[in-house]
Amino acid sequence: MYNSLLMRIVLVSFVIAFGLIAISCKKDKGFTKNHLDFSEDTLLFDTVFTTVGSVTKRFKVYNNNASPIRIDEIELMGGEDSPFRINFDGVPGIYHQDIEIDSKDSLFGFVEVTLKVNNATNPMVISDSIRFLTNGLNQYLKLDVWGQDAYFHSNELVADEIALWNNDKPHVLYGIVAVGYPGLDSNLTLTIPAGTDIYAHKNARLLVYKSSIDINGSLGNEVTFQGDRLESFYDDVAGQWWGIHLIQAQTSSIEYANIKNASVGLRVDTTFAGLTLDMANTIIDNSSFYNLNLVASPKVNVENCEFGRAGLASAFLFAGGEYNFKHCNFVNYWTGGRGGPAFSIQNWYKFEETIYVSSIKNSRFDNCIFYGNSLNEFNVDTLMGLEMDFQFNACLMKKEEIYTYPNYSASVIWNIDPLFVDPSLQDFHLQEGSPVKDAGDPLFSNGVDIDGVSRTIPAIGLYDL
Repeated sequence: MYNSLLMRIVLVSFVIAFGLIAISCKKDKGFTKNHLDFSEDTLLFDTVFTTVGSVTKRFKVYNNNASPIRIDEIELMGGEDSPFRINFDGVPGIYHQDIEIDSKDSLFGFVEVTLKVNNATNPMVISDSIRFLTNGLNQYLKLDVWGQDAYFHSNELVADEIALWNNDKPHVLYGIVAVGYPGLDSNLTLTIPAGTDIYAHKNARLLVYKSSIDINGSLGNEVTFQGDRLESFYDDVAGQWWGIHLIQAQTSSIEYANIKNASVGLRVDTTFAGLTLDMANTIIDNSSFYNLNLVASPKVNVENCEFGRAGLASAFLFAGGEYNFKHCNFVNYWTGGRGGPAFSIQNWYKFEETIYVSSIKNSRFDNCIFYGNSLNEFNVDTLMGLEMDFQFNACLMKKEEIYTYPNYSASVIWNIDPLFVDPSLQDFHLQEGSPVKDAGDPLFSNGVDIDGVSRTIPAIGLYDL
């Protein structure tokens, strides 16, 4: 028995000794004593509105060494008060520690920013940094953002009978911002002065109901409407907001406005009485559906306007109306497939299996261009039964079927390249030798083009040069 106990003691001692030897022989990871490399030394965010979050920017932290490296600490220097937020490989937080990166491997970092309202009219620069402590050395990645305060309108009813939006700061729209609203008091007027910048959040809409809007831009001091994401990635993304919607609007005016990246740039839906819209020197471009949608018999005067890229039609005139267009470009160079021409006019609609026809009255299209990158950029879909009074005069049209009806004057030019300067850049000025130069009808012209160039013998379209 004594020998058996002795043997057990010897066996246990052997196991412990073997374990200690194994531990003492196990190599550590051999972390490098070198430091980190970064994909960039500064993350710069484009202008961000206060309270509106930014895009997420990412960067890489590299271990370019032959051995693993341990990052002892990662810290957002602004702490809890910083407008920035950081995340490493899916783990958020202002402080991280003991992160290992294998040899020749990397770590993803992500940064976002949301700024607080500061009631300042001028843009500001906000800075912070991320500290990386490795092998006793601190390394810093700088964070910079341009910030802009703004007037914020969230599901708002413009309550004043006569309202004016100041132009000292941008305006940001959320939800439905209404000038008059179904079921509520109307007969309101909203005036937007020259130089006002208006940015709309996703699905936001400026709605005018039985009221009026006066957009008073000027040459070189236009009123702009676009989405509220200001990073360069969003410069040319359609459908960022809903658009401007006039319902039974009283006489409204739009002068020198740029409206872009909406779903429907401008929709005018049913007439109230008399003239519904007087619009001039305005560009509506890059809408995912329509740039201009006229519905159910509005009366409009439109001069010197461009209706550009659209996923369906640059302009869709639907279910009747009274139209007067002069020196306008309907030019659809949408990239990829689209569902319609640059211009379409239709006098009928179908509701619950019944077809209704609406009159087109006293309508003219003078000195206009209907062109784009499809074979047919002009479409008329009309049913007889009511008044069909419209005339196309001194226009350039792109359509496989050439119309010879009395509605199209002999001065109409069919299927000839207008020789724009660069349609891919939306530059619709005219090259030398353009067939539309001096081809307009001076009896149905106006004094100057959208650039302020005087017209003598007018060109067809928006620009005289």
